[in-house]
Amino acid sequence: MAVIADTSPLNYLILIGMDEVLAGLYRQVLIPEEVLRELQHPDSPKVVAEWAAQLPAWVEVVPSSTLTIEAELADLDPGERSAIALAKTHQSSVLLIMDDRKGRRESERQGIPTVGTLGVLQDAATLGLVNLPAAFARLRQTSFRAPDDLMTALLEADAKRG
Repeated sequence: MAVIADTSPLNYLILIGMDEVLAGLYRQVLIPEEVLRELQHPDSPKVVAEWAAQLPAWVEVVPSSTLTIEAELADLDPGERSAIALAKTHQSSVLLIMDDRKGRRESERQGIPTVGTLGVLQDAATLGLVNLPAAFARLRQTSFRAPDDLMTALLEADAKRG
């Protein structure tokens, strides 16, 4: 299965020091060139820019020239557009990691299975790779935003499983 990540989930997992869960869950993650550019943006947090400058071995960057961006994706940012376009090239077996609501709606409309940062952390907790309450506490110290009731429901499900 091809696993493709957009900028936001990578950004937040790096900020909370849990980017390695992606390797633990998926072994390899593909990112479009545009996502790498967004991670390297001068306004990116220093730790994110440093990560992007020295990518882990489990991250593979896919050149933009190999992607066909459809006009219907024009209202999304470049990283989201290219992540969805890349996912479409692997449609038979793909997972897209994306937080942006509009991007997720579009990917789901196109039949692309999608999970966000919270879902990645939940899956990692299920496998014992992270402590979900600690991960969510760290995430809340960033600019990450998600409905409190969603985070509470995920924490309750984790406590029942534990």
